[in-house]
Amino acid sequence: MHKDPKILVFGYGNPGRQDDVLGVKLAEAINEWAAKKNYDFIETDTNYQLNVEDASAISDKDLVIYADASREEMNDYLFTKVFPDPKVNFTMHHVNPAYIQYLSNELYQKTPESFLLHIKGYKWKFLGNLTGKAESNLNKAIDFLKSFLEQHINGRGNH
Repeated sequence: MHKDPKILVFGYGNPGRQDDVLGVKLAEAINEWAAKKNYDFIETDTNYQLNVEDASAISDKDLVIYADASREEMNDYLFTKVFPDPKVNFTMHHVNPAYIQYLSNELYQKTPESFLLHIKGYKWKFLGNLTGKAESNLNKAIDFLKSFLEQHINGRGNH
């Protein structure tokens, strides 16, 4: 019998800073999609940033997708594998996904397969709306992630 994987999509960013909300909006869209598909094994979570406590949240998952807005040079979005790393990189987000992976392994001896979905953003002013280009990137990232998750769920997700 086919066992459904336990999946977490964690979007983070500041909803009050224009394109910084991209990760949060992606998680919200995936939550709505998963509910319509009756994929009760897909959980979503959102926050302003990742915190050390998130190591506990991922420790019982098979797959974790982190989603965040990015200022990096890229096309619409970039999907990268996350490997555990004990270095704490203090950036706008207090800790990075690699450190959360490391903590999960250290504290719970569990390291779920994980990826970071970077979504290209353009503007970061307070209380502004999502830019049109970022919204387009978000929609492309949502479509990509739905397809990726469907492949993973159906056992075709060889990474």
